[in-house]
Amino acid sequence: MGYTRSRNNGGTIIVRMICAAVFVSFTFLWLYFFQNDLLAVTQHILSQGQTHYDRLVGAILITVALQLLQIGAYMLTGLSRQFHALTYFPSMIALATLSDIVVDAEGQVSFGGFYWAVIPLLLLWGALVWALRNLQSYEKEVSVGLFSRCMWVNLLLMVVVILGAVFVSNTNAVLHYRVHAEMELCRGQVDEALAVGRKSLETDAHLTMLRAYALSRKGELGERFFQYAIEGDSRSLLPLGGVSRLLVYPADSLYAFLGARPKGQMSVQRYLQLLQERGLASAAVKDYLLTGWLVDRNLDAFAQAVGQYYVLQSDSLPRHYREALVLYKHLRSQPVVTYADAVIDEDYDDLQALESEYADATERQVRVEEKYRGSYWCYYLYQPTP
Repeated sequence: MGYTRSRNNGGTIIVRMICAAVFVSFTFLWLYFFQNDLLAVTQHILSQGQTHYDRLVGAILITVALQLLQIGAYMLTGLSRQFHALTYFPSMIALATLSDIVVDAEGQVSFGGFYWAVIPLLLLWGALVWALRNLQSYEKEVSVGLFSRCMWVNLLLMVVVILGAVFVSNTNAVLHYRVHAEMELCRGQVDEALAVGRKSLETDAHLTMLRAYALSRKGELGERFFQYAIEGDSRSLLPLGGVSRLLVYPADSLYAFLGARPKGQMSVQRYLQLLQERGLASAAVKDYLLTGWLVDRNLDAFAQAVGQYYVLQSDSLPRHYREALVLYKHLRSQPVVTYADAVIDEDYDDLQALESEYADATERQVRVEEKYRGSYWCYYLYQPTP
């Protein structure tokens, strides 16, 4: 009898070790890779920029704290065999609550709606543990080896608990794109910021602003801006007027890049024009102005101004500007500037030929977007006006 007890005690240790390995591995990886930037932004906002979240240290400390919480739950409940994995439920509740962070349009941090369910869930867990603990005292000795039924029951429970934590966490793609892109800009990683959500059609005004800034830093605003999903209009390009907002990246750095910090409230276009009038504008301002008119679909203002900044018949003219000038030429009977580019003109003719093949508007849009997504034409003709 003593040998059986010793063997089962050794088996329960294996069960506890495997469950701990699964929990620690998932929690660390979840915090280190998926929740890192959101936690960094949250700490920055809550501390008003006074403290800094360290990715590795934060993931380790939170994982250790949650594992200690599990140890406390185990000592309290004594569940060690088929239902040992349930001792991780409070830790997963804490992780889910920590992962259910919301950053609103005003840049304020709050927890999502899940925290309302924490107390009821813990009460239900307590009742279930009480029943299982009483049942465990009558349970016959069962195999608790590495490939036993007890082990697989515990692993299944761990999967269920983990999936529950993931389900209630804030997995909003756009929010994660936004905070990740902004944190990459803080690290000086412009290319990495531009790679975030590159192929996704989901975006918001804040992410549009971050991408415009990152592209401008690389001198590619007029070349690549419309290759990304866009939300809003020219008011989204800078954090003026509350349409778009920076969470962590210092606005002073952005304004210094353009030339000077604005004084008082004004529109984005007015701010950029004042920089030029007062001789404070950096080289990036001209592309912000031109791109702003394109985002607003103001082809007339764009066509009148683009020749002031670029030699039109040259290879240095960015692609989106060439596309806009060709489109403008076809839309105006008396254009103020006539632009010709054999390659772009042929592409536009192909676009018109493709449109003529489909009488149904929805099918026509789908076909055009399949071939021309990322062009200014696709944005101008098919993206809804904000």
